[in-house]
Amino acid sequence: MSLKIRLTRGGAKKRPYYRIVVADARSPRDGRFIEKIGSYDPMKAKDSPDRVVLDLEKAKEWLAKGAQPTDRVLRFLDAAGIAKRPARNNPNKAVPGEKAKERAEKNAAKSAAPAEAEA
Repeated sequence: MSLKIRLTRGGAKKRPYYRIVVADARSPRDGRFIEKIGSYDPMKAKDSPDRVVLDLEKAKEWLAKGAQPTDRVLRFLDAAGIAKRPARNNPNKAVPGEKAKERAEKNAAKSAAPAEAEA
């Protein structure tokens, strides 16, 4: 059984509130879970101590048992000093796509044509 430490959404429309839970990876996002280990309220200020409430002992136990945290939960655990979140780097993300390259070539050709006519 693959375990995940992840967020389940609660709260009203446009007023999200998340619980940090340990759940089977196959169960739905807001469905069955094994244990609640904390909460996250994104509506509170970033420096508020109540924004992320996490039971660190339970989180350590579940990590030792092999539970994999999602990216957002890993950020919380990294801020608490429990787990290390590696920096992400995708150098190909900034490379323009094929259509953008074609447009750039057309614009370069258009701007080169008047320059050649003047010379």
